[in-house]
Amino acid sequence: MAGRMVVGSAALAELVRPASAPDPAGGHRVLPVRPELTGLLPNRGLRRGSTIAVGVGQPRRSGGTSLILALLAEASRAGSWCAVVGVPTFGAGAAAEAGIALDRLALVPHPGPEWPTVVAALIDGVDVVVTAVPATVSASVANRLAARARQRGSVLVPYGRWDGADVTLQVVRGVWEGLGPGRGRLRRREVTVSARGRGAAARPKEIKVWLPGDELTRVIPRATGVAARTVPPRLRVVAPPAPTARSLTVVGSA
Repeated sequence: MAGRMVVGSAALAELVRPASAPDPAGGHRVLPVRPELTGLLPNRGLRRGSTIAVGVGQPRRSGGTSLILALLAEASRAGSWCAVVGVPTFGAGAAAEAGIALDRLALVPHPGPEWPTVVAALIDGVDVVVTAVPATVSASVANRLAARARQRGSVLVPYGRWDGADVTLQVVRGVWEGLGPGRGRLRRREVTVSARGRGAAARPKEIKVWLPGDELTRVIPRATGVAARTVPPRLRVVAPPAPTARSLTVVGSA
């Protein structure tokens, strides 16, 4: 599977806008999510124009990455473009195993000091934009990006603390399974995901789902047990140039 390097955020927006433009008749206003997660969201999916934050949690490797991939998978399968900004550990192999279409996935691992500009450009051209939240982001910048997502019909998914999100999801507890008395292998974990927000999401909610782990990101329904692991497609590693604030990596081909 070939990779493509697109230099310049405007070039990426021009590339993906025709494929991800909202239905002019107003259809497809809610992008699908996995059935296990619908109860956490007021519209039972990712409503275009909304901001759905994912808390990092403590410790940091607490399942947030798995939760993000689970949120993206069904929208990606349905044809949506997705982008992930500022998460250099985000892996294409894990994304493929979670069910995300790599030919509609844009990765910007190092947005640099122009982070707000990069995120704003992606909001203009991508259906779902996940972004790590810089420690120094101001309330005014956060409000402008959320407003832009509302105007453009994109779903903004900040990864980290984000005041004013429509819904904030976070893994609050987890129990690993697989280890016996002194032996075995960690296979999956039962996690509790909480949701809190405003408006229709003002009432806090919690659900329990199975997550195999931070690198194996399928949500496993409790009733079906452990599903067989799928083999991700063969990937060709494309060496990027030296990171710049305007370099964007598109995984796959348009």
